[in-house]
This record gives sequence, structure tokens and C-alpha cells, in this order.
Amino acid sequence: MLFPLSDDDRQLSRPALVTWLLLALNVAFFLYQLSSPDFTYGWSTVPQEITSGVDLANDVPLDTAAPGQIPQRPGPGPAPFVYLTLLTAMFMHGGLAHIGGNLLYLWIFGDNVEHRFGHSTFLGFYLISGLVASFAQIALDPDGLVPSLGASGAISGVLGAYLVLFPRNRVNAVFFFQVVSVPAFLVLGLWIVFQFVSGWGSLFATEQTGGVAYGAHIGGFVAGVVGAFLLKGRGAREHRSVLSHAMEADPRNRSLWGRR
Repeated sequence: MLFPLSDDDRQLSRPALVTWLLLALNVAFFLYQLSSPDFTYGWSTVPQEITSGVDLANDVPLDTAAPGQIPQRPGPGPAPFVYLTLLTAMFMHGGLAHIGGNLLYLWIFGDNVEHRFGHSTFLGFYLISGLVASFAQIALDPDGLVPSLGASGAISGVLGAYLVLFPRNRVNAVFFFQVVSVPAFLVLGLWIVFQFVSGWGSLFATEQTGGVAYGAHIGGFVAGVVGAFLLKGRGAREHRSVLSHAMEADPRNRSLWGRR
């Protein structure tokens, strides 16, 4: 598996403000979670809460022979307020490894996509990708009681858009303890193949798959790919950005998918 470290950002002449804002919000939410565990359980997305419109406030027993309970805490309230958890869960994480991995991917790939879409469009694209990812996960288990949280679905949308917009852009990645420079379509292509294989396997697993929401990853990625194709085809000419010159001058960055 290729583990990305950075991409070619030499042509970025100004900061990606929305990407920075999203990074900061995720960190702020995580710090608050550390001080208030009840917030994590109350404001995560629980599929049954979304499908029923009821905010669960009491622990529920595990649906297995093993003893234990699934923690539930009061959240925003009954419908329509309970649907706010679809938004808040996008900025919450289950541990340092979870938030670290997600924010690394957002840091590497988010700025390029933001510069191509523009700040406001990118923010809307990010949030919509996250919502689509959540609904994809809920569709797989509409009566589920396990809280779902994390920016993975929205960031998967960013990865899908990056694959469409910058398939040949160089990505530095670790491969068998070596740092290699490979095209983005190889890194992201292997990533989504892994999600599909792992997600398919989890459907037949007899035990939980470590809490990884593969359905959300796949749903967000597909939303990102579709959204990028739609946004990139707006108007007679593509929206100009700080990356336009680099895309035109460097043959390694030329699109694989026709008109840019």
C-alpha cells in the first residue's frame, strides 16, 4: 500500500483558506471531545436516530451474545434537530490516529482542489460529500446503533475530486520503507480499490471491522468524482485558478479524462 506524504504544490501561490479552516475546526472539535466524552456520543451520527428522527439518550445492549452496551447520550434533540449530527459528526474523531490520518489526507489533497473550485464552492463540495458519505453508510444499516463520526467521508470526496482534476500530479509516498514519487491516479486508485475490497469483505464478516465506515468512504469518493466532473464541465471554459498555468505547462499534470 502507498502511504502519501505530500504532493507537488510548487505552483500554489496563496494559502487554501478553507482547507486551513477545516483543519482547525477538526482539531478544535477533537480537543473539545477530549474534555467532554458525552459530547462525542451525543453528537455523533447514529443511523437509527436519523431514520427514526428520535434522539437516543440511554445506553442500549449489544446485539450479540457478548455482554456490554453501546453508549448513547443526549444530543441536539428530536427531529429536525437530531439531523444536525450529520454535520457535527464530520468534525469529530475517535482518537489521535483517526484524526491524524484524516487531516494528513486533507492537508495533502485539499489545497489543490480548493484552488481549482474556489473557496466557497470547495466548502459546499466538502460538506455535500460528507453528507452523501453519511447517507451511504446509513443505507447499509438503517437501524444501526453504533455512533459514526469522522471527516473520512468528506475527505474521500476531496480524494475523488483530486483523482479527476489532477490524475498525473506527482505524489510522494512511502512504499516498503522507501519514499517514491508516483502519479496521483496510482495512489488514489489503490486507495479506493482497498476501500471496495475491505467494504465488500465487511459485509460478510462475523465480527465488527474495527469501526471503519467503508460505506462512507466509498459514498464520499463517488460523490467527489461525480461532483468534480460536473463542476469541471461548467461553462464553455474551465474556471481559471492559480494552478491553470502549471496544468497547461507540465504534461505530467494533463487530465486523463478529456477537456480540463
